Amino acid sequence: MASPSSLPPEFDRGVVTTVHQGDCLVSGEANLTFSTVLGSCISACVRDIAAKIGGMNHFLLAEPSGASRDRYGASARYGAFAMEQLINKVLSRGSGRKSNLEIKVFGGGLINAALSDVGAKNIEFVREFLANEGYELVKEDLGGTYVRRVMFKPHSGRAFVKRLDNAVGATIVREEIAVAARAVKPPADDIELF
Repeated sequence: MASPSSLPPEFDRGVVTTVHQGDCLVSGEANLTFSTVLGSCISACVRDIAAKIGGMNHFLLAEPSGASRDRYGASARYGAFAMEQLINKVLSRGSGRKSNLEIKVFGGGLINAALSDVGAKNIEFVREFLANEGYELVKEDLGGTYVRRVMFKPHSGRAFVKRLDNAVGATIVREEIAVAARAVKPPADDIELF
């Protein structure tokens, strides 16, 4: 009998690649799993169902700039860049048809009072972004007061979410507070790695 903490068989074998904050990875390999840990951050998992190509991103919308022309400010441009980058990579490696995309989103938790509005703004942003672009969410696991480990099989589109204990949550909180404390600058035409 499997223990309650064990992974489903599909996620318990093959190659696991970690998706860190700021990453956007795409693949069609059947034995590959993308994995990330989320607090108030968001990860989108996008898959072309016809081509069996999928990808995962991981972004934190640290803080709004208050610019009147952009409701979410510089931070939304980071989120918009992350979403556009992932969708475009999947489309270019896949069938090229938006109608073939399957989208799942995860994260946006309220894991610390210091990050009280970050998760909620991230959820609002990702839902609004996808609706404005004409995409429907197939699945979501958003909000709550816990840290999540998300595992995604880009070839099959299967996702697995596990809620993590407080010790892991404390580490994620420290990392997210450090990122949120840094000045957020709008992305230039070049890709900025962090």
